[in-house]
Parts: sequence; structure tokens; C-alpha cells
Amino acid sequence: MKLSIRGVTFSYGSREVLKDVSFEVQEGEVFSILGVNGSGKSTLLKCISKVLTPKKGTILINNFDIKEMDSSQLPRYVGYVPQKSNGTYMTVFDTLLLGRKPYIKWEASERDIEIVYKVLKLLGLEEYMWRYTKELSGGELQKVVIGRALVQEPEVLLLDEPTNNLDIKNQLEVMEVIRSISKSEGITSVLVMHDLNLALRYSDKFALLKDGKIYAVGGREIITPENIRSVYGIHVYIEHVKGYPVIVPVI
Repeated sequence: MKLSIRGVTFSYGSREVLKDVSFEVQEGEVFSILGVNGSGKSTLLKCISKVLTPKKGTILINNFDIKEMDSSQLPRYVGYVPQKSNGTYMTVFDTLLLGRKPYIKWEASERDIEIVYKVLKLLGLEEYMWRYTKELSGGELQKVVIGRALVQEPEVLLLDEPTNNLDIKNQLEVMEVIRSISKSEGITSVLVMHDLNLALRYSDKFALLKDGKIYAVGGREIITPENIRSVYGIHVYIEHVKGYPVIVPVI
């Protein structure tokens, strides 16, 4: 077992946003959290990354409760890519190196530098390494932010709408990278997604959230017209195009 969410409940004041949420994600899986705006998807990611503290419930990584992890331990287990990121006047190289902070005591080691170069190559960012992140396109910056999380060598990678504001080419490239590194490095990747077709194409398993509760969890068998209608309130049909399932809304 890699990541286990057990009975997580969270409230903003008196408004309960997550209600007894439970599921498990195994090593190397790409797991997409789906649901309408306001269903609790991003809040759930923030609970897993300890940005927020659940009112109830337990979050385990390899059977270790994240409540017991301090601020120096957690980044070695969890890499978190937020929904929005802004460029700065730091270079791509230095931005990725910053992700090694949990491991650096006095100065960056040869291993730290090697890992940064490895991730730069993996993401195809070598030619941009000395450019300021403020000068990058949205797709390039998104890869840098993902890279900063990857150099942490996390057990679990959390990504909140990783394809947000990207053109179709960059959407596919980013999702290909996430799936590839999940399989090759044994990273458990948990994504909040709005694009059902991208999620269906690249994910192994899914959780459908409705009103802060798990409506359904599982593989492609839960992505049905009936479940989508119940969660999203729209009618769809599902076709296969060159082996890929495609969700088509019916207006």
C-alpha cells in the first residue's frame, strides 16, 4: 500500500467540505479525482499535503501517519504542485535545485546536482535551464513546477489541475510525463482533473466526488454515462476512437 485516505472530514468554519472520504492508491498508479467545481477536490489535495488539517480521519503513506511527519520530513514523501504558479527571476536550474532543500544541509551535493540534471532531461527542459522562470510559457513553467516536486524524490506526487491553461499539445506532453514517471519511478500520482477525457486516457483509477463525498471509486468501469450524469448533471455517451474512450456530452 502506498497512500491510504481513511475517513477524512474537513470543514471551513461551519461548512463541511469533505465528508468521510476514503480510498487507497497503490505504487505507480495515476489516480484522478473528478467532480464539479466546489466538490472538495482541491481541498482534499491540500489535506494530503498538510496545507490543511482534516477535522477527522487519517492519511497514511506506507502505513505511516502524515500527522507524525514534521516540515522537514514531509517533502521527502509528498510533492505538491498547486493549481496556480507564477514565474520569478530565478533560473529554471535554481528553481529545481530549490526542490532539494529538504536534503541540503550546508550546500548542494553532487547527488543534488545530478538529480536536477536528470529531471531537466526527463522534462525536456535542458535548453531552458538558465532562463528565468518569468520568461517561460505556461506549458514550460508548468513542467518546471512539476520538476521542482520531482527532485524531492517523493513517494506521492499531488497535482492540482496540472493541465490548467495549457494548449492541447502541452496538455498531452504534461500528462505523458506524469504517467511515464509514475510508472518508471514507482511514484503514486494523485491528480485533480476537470478534463474527463484526459483523465480517462492517462489514469489507472478514479474517484468521483459529489458534495464532498466519494460517489464512486475504481477503474474505468466507474466512468459510465450514468455516474457522470449523477455527478455532473449532464447526459453523455462514451465512444472509442482508435482504442481511446472518449466522453461526448449530449446537448
